[in-house]
Amino acid sequence: MIVETLAPKALEDGAALPGPLLTELTALYASNERFHELSGDFPDPADVRPEQVAAALADDLAGPSAEVLLARSEGRLVAVAVTLAHHPDPADPDPWLGLLLVHAEEHRAGHGRRLAAYVENHFRAEGRTGLRLAVLENNPEALSFWTAQGYEEIARRPDLDHGRPCVVMRKGLG
Repeated sequence: MIVETLAPKALEDGAALPGPLLTELTALYASNERFHELSGDFPDPADVRPEQVAAALADDLAGPSAEVLLARSEGRLVAVAVTLAHHPDPADPDPWLGLLLVHAEEHRAGHGRRLAAYVENHFRAEGRTGLRLAVLENNPEALSFWTAQGYEEIARRPDLDHGRPCVVMRKGLG
């Protein structure tokens, strides 16, 4: 698996993502209709549009410490992750994994686990001691996945953007 970073400059000042990349990203997002039904991130989970994906990525990259990571296997985009090196709450010392989305045709192929490990290793190399994420309470498959990766529940609270009930999880990076 090869991981590349989508530069924040790619979407600054209303710049458009390159057409082929946006097509790949849209296919990846659209393949996860079940997740979008749970999250409510898109108005019609069965009809995710390129302009909606571009807007979602622009929102993800709006934070000063945000990164979007693109994972490829055999040249094909198989997963995307969004990270925050610093949470908006200054009292929160840990970086966050805001999203990890694997193309539905690639579920259970290990790409999510490998991309999560890549993110963990990146922050570990920076000397960070833990990584947090929030899982929607209505997503038992994701809760099971993250628990299997060694994350533990530390809180329950609504997410910052939409107020959806979430389980906050943390994994020590020591």
